[in-house]
Amino acid sequence: MKAGIVGLPNVGKSTLFNALTAAGAESANYPFCTIEPNVGIVKVPDPRLQRIQTHIPTDNVIPAMVEIVDIAGLVRGASKGEGLGNKFLSHIRNVDAILHMVRCFDEDNVVHVEGGVDPIRDIEVIDTELILADLDSVERQIPRLQKRVRGGEREAAELLKILERASVLLEDARPVRAGEWSEEERKSLKMAGLLTYKPVLYICNVDEDGAASGNDYSARVASHAESENSHHIIICAQFEAEASEIEDEEERRELLSDLGVEELGLDRLARAAYALLGLQTYFTAGKKEIRAWTIPLGATAPQSAGVIHTDFERGFIRAQVYTLEDLEEYKTEAALKGAGKIRAEGKEYIMKDGDICHFLFNV
Repeated sequence: MKAGIVGLPNVGKSTLFNALTAAGAESANYPFCTIEPNVGIVKVPDPRLQRIQTHIPTDNVIPAMVEIVDIAGLVRGASKGEGLGNKFLSHIRNVDAILHMVRCFDEDNVVHVEGGVDPIRDIEVIDTELILADLDSVERQIPRLQKRVRGGEREAAELLKILERASVLLEDARPVRAGEWSEEERKSLKMAGLLTYKPVLYICNVDEDGAASGNDYSARVASHAESENSHHIIICAQFEAEASEIEDEEERRELLSDLGVEELGLDRLARAAYALLGLQTYFTAGKKEIRAWTIPLGATAPQSAGVIHTDFERGFIRAQVYTLEDLEEYKTEAALKGAGKIRAEGKEYIMKDGDICHFLFNV
């Protein structure tokens, strides 16, 4: 599961990506600086790891990770191939969620491809290109499905109905995610690879003056996000890039305090991207290590065990599960067992975010 940073050229995507991953992706003040997508693995900050470590000491604490892709800037006409648009759109098709970065700062020395700062117009430029690309995709898929329906394929008939409904939304200049879809229809839409079905998080890239509470530009983005049931976060990418290079924790905290923020925007973004992808965390804890494991919402205990090793899922017997709150109350696993606070869960158990587990299996 991975999220892609999308936006117009020169909105700060690569600057943010560099700060997120310390990968050294090229960042410069000209369009199409990024041609091939840069990919980075980002730690997801989780204070629960340290809380577990208080009671189960270990030197090896491993957080969850999320994959972030820096995709080249799109421009008007991308859906028709402008600015290598077809290539860049294919990169978006390969991610599971979109981090839509929007320029929310004024700076004469940074070129804006549309001639001036207007975040809502910029969002509409990107949305229009994605909608046009989806319309083209749907119009190519529908005739093929109609042919299969005439051949008596029931699954093709169901997908045809879904894409015809999606086409109505797109022709009305609305993203496919704006429709009301059943769980089964959502699975089909995901397989159809439509860009505007992917969930979106808007990233408002502000200057340092707006880092704490945003500005007029970011307020407009916030209103737009709310209107389509999406979310937004506020980040100063330039500040994040500078702060990420500071290794001294005390010096970094002072810098954050001077800016009026409590934590790095990068930490908030990593958690937001993780949630946007529909992911959650469970933990394993012992003297060897404490580790956060990534699973999709709704994963069963065997499926979650399989994230550790496929043998764990294949030979799953049961999961022994307890909560962090109970660990903090009883202090040790031995005390938890004595109090009957460690539950035995079977194959049908749906994992909850924050479960601490041991798995029993036999292969």
